[in-house]
Formats: sequence, structure tokens, C-alpha cells
Amino acid sequence: MHSPRQDLLRLLASKSFRLGEFKLSSGGTSDYYIDCRTTTLDAKGSRLTGEVFFGEIRKQGWKPQAIGGLTMGADPIVTAVSVVSGELNGFLVRKAEKQHGTGQRIEGFREKGARVVIVDDVCTTGSSTVQAIEAAREFGFEIVGAICLVEREEAKGRPSVEKAAAPAPFISIFTTRDVRTEHVMQMDDTSPVIFAVAASCEVCGRPAVTNAPRNRCAAHKV
Repeated sequence: MHSPRQDLLRLLASKSFRLGEFKLSSGGTSDYYIDCRTTTLDAKGSRLTGEVFFGEIRKQGWKPQAIGGLTMGADPIVTAVSVVSGELNGFLVRKAEKQHGTGQRIEGFREKGARVVIVDDVCTTGSSTVQAIEAAREFGFEIVGAICLVEREEAKGRPSVEKAAAPAPFISIFTTRDVRTEHVMQMDDTSPVIFAVAASCEVCGRPAVTNAPRNRCAAHKV
């Protein structure tokens, strides 16, 4: 029986991860792209995200009153955890104070002095997580932990987040290495098996190119 964590990793690998050549906002390039929102906004993915994050929060013993993060990567995570937990309130951090009404930057739960956990979907440079931490502290929240769904280790954003969150710990549910490995395994599972020795197609007798699920040639492979 699969755990919610295993199922969430499989979903991220199939829905959110792509190999190729992609341009980054920094101007550089990467041989992969990951968009967690295609998973966290998926019906099943939302439930799994809520279960995995809430499970990690309970495991750490942080006992927060609320969770929140910078819009919009954190938005579906905040909602999922609040719904699944049935006890944690949610708040969202605007990228800038709104220019009308109360002009507040924190939306949703607003109780000064409350213990809160900051969440994010992808940690690359860590800037969005750091912004959320700084805004939450400035408002008056007590940060007891920070969690991201996927950490891009090669971008080296962890030190920045750890420094901003300290003394609270920073945890990543998965690394891109985890998601990439699962993605490649899924691709291998769906790739046709090529024969190392000659075999014949069961339909026409021509040379077979696959035995998954039957011996078939290129014209008749399933």
C-alpha cells in the first residue's frame, strides 16, 4: 500500500516535471522544468499535499495555529493543509501592500503573536520563502518552521531560507533529485522493450521491436 508521500511524489513526477531545455528567470538555462501548481491544484494532488504537509507539521511537533506563504505558489498548499487538518488557519502574504482599503499585506488569519509555519511550493533561490518569513515576522507572527514542497538544490537557496527562518528549522518534502529520479523511472516503465535478439511479430511475422505486452513489429505494436 502506497503512502500519501509516495503518491504525491509520483504525481509530481508525472504532472509537474519535464525534461528539456528551459530558460530561467535568472537568464540561465536548465535541463528540466518543474511547476508544482499542476499538482497542488489537482484534485487528488491537493488532498495529498494537505496530508503530507500536515503530517510533517505534526511530526515536527511545532503545534502552530496557522500556516501561510507568499502568493501564489503557497496559495493551494495553505488551503489544502487547512482543509485536511480541520484545525490550522491559513493566511496569504501579498508581494506588496495593497494600495486601497486597509493596505494590509497579510490576508486571512491575523492574530499577532500566533505560532505559524511558512510554506512554499518550490525553493530555488529561496527569495519567495524569505519574503514570506520577513513579512510574517514584521506583522507579529512567531515563525516555528518553514516547509517547501520541492527544493532545487543546485540553486543553493537553502542557506538564505535557513538564515531568515532561524532559529526555526527549514524542511523540504522533496528535492528535485527525488522528483527527477521518479520521473525517469516512470518514463522507463512506459518505454517499449527493445529485443536484444531476433523475435517475430505475432501478427505478421516481421521482426518484432517490442515485447510489451506482446511480441509485435513497429506496425502492430500496442
